[in-house]
Amino acid sequence: MIFKNYMAVLKKYAQFNGRSRRKEYWEFFLVNIIISAVLGVLSLLPDIGGLFSMIVGLYSLAVIIPGLALCVRRLHDIDKKWAWMFISFIPLVGGIWFIVLMATEGTKGVNKFGTDPKQ
Repeated sequence: MIFKNYMAVLKKYAQFNGRSRRKEYWEFFLVNIIISAVLGVLSLLPDIGGLFSMIVGLYSLAVIIPGLALCVRRLHDIDKKWAWMFISFIPLVGGIWFIVLMATEGTKGVNKFGTDPKQ
């Protein structure tokens, strides 16, 4: 189920319009952490570690755009503009504030960015 939602995010590769639910965001985040951790551990292997280090880099590049698009859609769900992503650059509190934004329940019904994704 989690991987099904992960693939759904990847299918919307560069879709920066619309809205995304909290569940979609956090499942994508969780799967990225798991894949990165597994690849990171494999990159420590003596004989084939270099190969996996390269795969980690390629994977990271591959998920940057879908991750940014998902963040923008998630911000749209709470009726915020994309520029709120920059809040995370404020030292100490910015990252915490961004996590709170990503964990906030979306606007019920229609907002200026589209219809409720729950519908």
